[in-house]
Amino acid sequence: MHSPTQDNAWLRAMPWVFVLIWSTGFIVARYGMPHAPPMKFLAVRYALSIACFLPWILLAGVKWPTTRTQWMHLAVTGVFMHAGYLGGVWVAVKAGMGSGLSSLIVGLQPVLTAIWLSGTGSRVSRRQWLGLLLGFAGLVLVVSRKFGAGGPGDQATWFNLSLAVMALFSITIGTLYQKRFVAACDVRTANAVQLLAALLVTLPLTLLEAEAMQWNAQLMGAMAWSVLGLTLGGSSLLYLLIQRGAAASVTSLMYLVPPCTALIAWALFAEPITAVTLAGTALTAFGVSLVVRASR
Repeated sequence: MHSPTQDNAWLRAMPWVFVLIWSTGFIVARYGMPHAPPMKFLAVRYALSIACFLPWILLAGVKWPTTRTQWMHLAVTGVFMHAGYLGGVWVAVKAGMGSGLSSLIVGLQPVLTAIWLSGTGSRVSRRQWLGLLLGFAGLVLVVSRKFGAGGPGDQATWFNLSLAVMALFSITIGTLYQKRFVAACDVRTANAVQLLAALLVTLPLTLLEAEAMQWNAQLMGAMAWSVLGLTLGGSSLLYLLIQRGAAASVTSLMYLVPPCTALIAWALFAEPITAVTLAGTALTAFGVSLVVRASR
């Protein structure tokens, strides 16, 4: 039996563990995409994740959501936080965007959250507005160096930028929607419902992909970590953090994801880290930190 001290230590560590896991998602996309079309990869990922959750739910005797409204709210969050977010990132990476740049764009989630809060009556301070401007300026600095000039797997185009921005809006809307409408329920059944909704949305899109999945060690490794690490681990932690009211802690750490991802991408894929990229990433991280610190 866990002591209260152990439980508190785990709760404090959860946001950090989540961010470490979450930052690998962009790397896995780059790692697996040369061998599979994005929608087919994600459809298999959702199906395998559901297949992992169902026995867990049955053995643990966990109750499913009891109302149609709760199922609907979970389905909506699944479409945004899985199908929309992951679909946008995976297709953007497949279309040539680097892992570091995709994580930097999605890392602006705290900025969008602050803008949404200002629209609901919360006052946005001058420090927050300064952070918003700095974060956007840093992103423009990084994108300007990669737009049409990056190497293979590290290039920004209007197409993959639009997809990454779609992913940014999807994860932001899904997080805010879940916090507002999804009542507390078991993380396993909640994830299963969300993944089922994402699978139903993604399956028709696989028909548009002519490319077949090339099963090899690299693709199987990417799929295994996507299912076990990212979905069962990362998505479950995100759900728990939002339900426990620790979403602010996750948001405050989210701006650490882009530099971590850029470093891993440089080590694994030789994605260049130039002085301009470092300056832009640092400027964005600093701007986002101003937004988050002022909103606590």
